[in-house]
Amino acid sequence: MVEEKYEKASFAAGCFWGVEATFRDLKGVVSTSVGYMGGSTEDPTYGDVCSGSTGHAETVQIIYDPTKISYEKLLETFWNKHDPTTKNRQGPDVGSQYRSIIFYHNEEQKNLAIESKKKLEESGKYNQPIVTEIIPAPKFYPAEDYHQQYLEKRGRKFCGI
Repeated sequence: MVEEKYEKASFAAGCFWGVEATFRDLKGVVSTSVGYMGGSTEDPTYGDVCSGSTGHAETVQIIYDPTKISYEKLLETFWNKHDPTTKNRQGPDVGSQYRSIIFYHNEEQKNLAIESKKKLEESGKYNQPIVTEIIPAPKFYPAEDYHQQYLEKRGRKFCGI
């Protein structure tokens, strides 16, 4: 359960191991959990999601203290962590489970996400259209324990490509 003073944010930006590690390092992030969102299969496994048949994306759910870090800063981190112009792909990882999504938990998050995407589009940073989806947060299914803080458990901060 999220304490009343904390808020929740959920992002899909490719392989969840590296995305989680990036958010865990931010001051004001209370906890992170990796899992699956956006599909139709209930209680999916990693194998199910990797098959591409569930519709779920690898997602990081973040519990944060809004008095220490803003949702805007989380959005900035999200945009800087991946390439939002590649559909169903991040680096060497290919499949719908690696697509770019901002799952919003309330109207304020929705509006901030839309505004940040528009600013990024207008910035000219990318030559291709931004394909990131902005959708209401459905049920979050936590991934298996061995995926939680995967890189941290192995003494690493980054995925090697």
